[in-house]
Amino acid sequence: MTKVYLNKKISRRVESGHPWIFANEAGAIEGSAEGGETVEVFTHDKKFVGRGYINPKSQILVRLLTRDRAETIDEAFFRRRLQQAWEYRQRIGYTENCRLVFGEADDLPALIIDKFNDYFVIQTLALGIDRWKPAIVAALEEIFRPKGIYERNDVPVRELEGLPLQKGFLSAPFGTQIIINENGLRMQVDLENGQKTGYFLDQHDNRRAIRHIVKGADVLGAFCYTGSFETHAGYYGAKSVLGLDISENAVAQARHNAELNGLSGICRYEAVNAFDVLKQWSKEGRQYDVVMLDPPAFTKSRETIQKAITGYKEINLRGMKLVKKGGFLVTSSCTNLVQPELFLETIQLAAKDARRRLRQVTFRAQASDHPIVQGWENTNYLKFLIMQVL
Repeated sequence: MTKVYLNKKISRRVESGHPWIFANEAGAIEGSAEGGETVEVFTHDKKFVGRGYINPKSQILVRLLTRDRAETIDEAFFRRRLQQAWEYRQRIGYTENCRLVFGEADDLPALIIDKFNDYFVIQTLALGIDRWKPAIVAALEEIFRPKGIYERNDVPVRELEGLPLQKGFLSAPFGTQIIINENGLRMQVDLENGQKTGYFLDQHDNRRAIRHIVKGADVLGAFCYTGSFETHAGYYGAKSVLGLDISENAVAQARHNAELNGLSGICRYEAVNAFDVLKQWSKEGRQYDVVMLDPPAFTKSRETIQKAITGYKEINLRGMKLVKKGGFLVTSSCTNLVQPELFLETIQLAAKDARRRLRQVTFRAQASDHPIVQGWENTNYLKFLIMQVL
């Protein structure tokens, strides 16, 4: 087996358990370094670190799968890891719909598997894990006997690994428009064409967190996508709900979700540019009891973090101005490059410029089926905040 030796001065990140080894952290390589193959990693003085897969074309040279020298990377290894991931979700109460595998947090780097009742969506985001896709699919078939498995590898990050963008069935074909149950609601999921894996399961618990503040309220939801938060607001007793999204297709699906739950008379949607509308309506002095903001990630690179912070500050400032005194702002950020402290600081700066005082109701991360490993920033990505605006 090919051996990779780390430089003498490696970062504490690797020593403390992080599975990523960057190209500039590796010194000598003994043997071939064919992309996707399993290699052994050692310190500069030949102490065993772990086994993982290598890709010389990637900035992340090696992603470790195990630090146990007795553990072999084979089909049985992946079955065990999937079984362990499933047992964790069962223990914490996420069984019907959940993120079954959350990459590094489940010791399966670059692998994402979402479970939508009896259907599964897979993303293999690095060359090494992509090579094991047949074994992963076989393990899913054995453990779950699913109705269908779909591949959503139409993700640009795969190009950094030299992988093609593709999507399609990994099982017998099935209808990819499915209905799931979430918090007592029926929601349509488009496995083939929806964003990411078709539905944002990471906000599952956070959608339930709005149930008290929206009762009897006039609610505005910006960047609503398929209306998951807005449908929940209607279900929890909002007087009126208006959702805004730039995508005509997303708005059509949001309207369908309202219909599925008998909420068409309460939940309305408009296909508009939410950035422009927030700015215009705040100037016009429109007011709502609750404003909900759930924008897409504003950055995926460290070089544009400042631009992202400016964007978050701007939309939250506009959102605050649209909230009646004593009402509530519900706001999220889904980029791990903007860590929680920086996000809260940005919200506070927006409040200062808006001349509003804030009182925190709750501040959370993603649902627990997307576990956070302390010190691994990429696992701690979602920020969800409810503030009273005074």
